[in-house]
Amino acid sequence: MSCDFAGLSIEAARRRLTSLLRDAALDTPELDARLLVGHATGLDLTGLAVAAQRTLGPDEAARLSEAAWRRLAGEPVARILGEKEFWGLSLRLSPTTLVPRPDTETVVEAALAAMAGRTPARIADLGTGSGALLLALASEWPQALCIGTDIDEDALRTARANARRLNLAERAKFARCNFAAALAGPFDLIVSNPPYIPSAEIAMLAPEVREHDPRRALDGGEDGLVAYRTLIPQAAALLAAAGVLIVEVGAGQSEPVARLMSDAGLTGQPTRLDLGGIPRAVVGRNCEPQAPEIE
Repeated sequence: MSCDFAGLSIEAARRRLTSLLRDAALDTPELDARLLVGHATGLDLTGLAVAAQRTLGPDEAARLSEAAWRRLAGEPVARILGEKEFWGLSLRLSPTTLVPRPDTETVVEAALAAMAGRTPARIADLGTGSGALLLALASEWPQALCIGTDIDEDALRTARANARRLNLAERAKFARCNFAAALAGPFDLIVSNPPYIPSAEIAMLAPEVREHDPRRALDGGEDGLVAYRTLIPQAAALLAAAGVLIVEVGAGQSEPVARLMSDAGLTGQPTRLDLGGIPRAVVGRNCEPQAPEIE
């Protein structure tokens, strides 16, 4: 079937694209087609329904054809759209940032649970990328001052732009450094989604990830734990009394990461599972110093 959509109505183009994506054995052909048609026409879901019988204009048909070829070649829809929703926030992407994934929302859920009604005054996100975690937390705690770090300046530009678009720039600041190397505490809450894929396993990842996400944000070294060995001691030293550190981990990594937290003096808290039942967010808490004994 052709990727030429000239002369088709919006609804007919959506059906044709759905069929193309289904024939290519892509996972969500109906959703992908709707998003790509909306991208090509500039219409949201309601607009697509209202204008379903309108014929695509030449520019719209050309944009949709380009998007269709990119998707059929394995490029993720979010890369084609240039943005992805995370925690209800629309985030712009760049080649140096990961596509935020639903699994990472587990870290936000764990943060809300770990703070148990407390309002953190200062929050840090180590290796912020697009700013997804930091901006989600900033949206939950309007009084918190937040800082995200990243070693890549282009990623930081993307995160800053997302903060501006979401009207969070006054409270969300960004600094270039390796995890927490340039930060000064104390922080009530520190989060991170570091690289954690073992180097040898990157070749086995889905093409959408392997070929389109930045390797620097994926590669966790030989055992996938290299980043944790750096960031956990750094973060532990910056936590306030009863401060919380939460990190995303891959399958099978929760126990070794919890041991690294224990080695850094943090008390283990319940690990949070993602929607697939995989331990995804490891939580450690700084032990509050004991009050001096009164003689």
